Amino acid sequence: MSSTRNASDVSGVTPDGAAWLASAGTYPRSTLSHWGERPEAPVVLPCGAVFDVVSVPTIFGRRMLDRMWDEGPGSGPVAEFRGRMLLFAAPGTAQRLPALMEWEEWGAHGSRTDGVPPLLCHGTGDAVTVPAPTPRSGSRWLVAPDTRHPWLPGPEVLLWAAVRAAREAVRISIFPPADQDANVYDVSRRR
Repeated sequence: MSSTRNASDVSGVTPDGAAWLASAGTYPRSTLSHWGERPEAPVVLPCGAVFDVVSVPTIFGRRMLDRMWDEGPGSGPVAEFRGRMLLFAAPGTAQRLPALMEWEEWGAHGSRTDGVPPLLCHGTGDAVTVPAPTPRSGSRWLVAPDTRHPWLPGPEVLLWAAVRAAREAVRISIFPPADQDANVYDVSRRR
């Protein structure tokens, strides 16, 4: 990997960011060496110690990311990989986020599930494929790691962003829900 970042390439990972990512693996120096030889190669890294990952459908993930940057604290590293958005989060998020979603009735058995797609939470015992440090077709960094200690959102921030994104999706729907107090007329009976 080169030691400088191309100013026109905001999706590239800095050397410090690559070191942070590699630190999640069992052999960080081997990962960095691999990337030195093949900077376009994705790698599989374990979750749970350095970061957790919340994987969401790309469109919904974009809405979450917009909320996090427009109205909230921003995000940690974020990647797009094979049609999913990978939100890097604080360790422990994968265990806590589903419980918070359920408690807030946005989880799998809650009553408000229409707007929030299933969030795939990867934590201790899981591994994810992360995009290469340099952009490549099919995968890329939207918010690239650029430091050895990036800020990572916790489960509360991701819950907040998911709820805001779901509410926004409902607001911009072409077919808004019917007003429950409105009169309903059967236009097929019109003469």
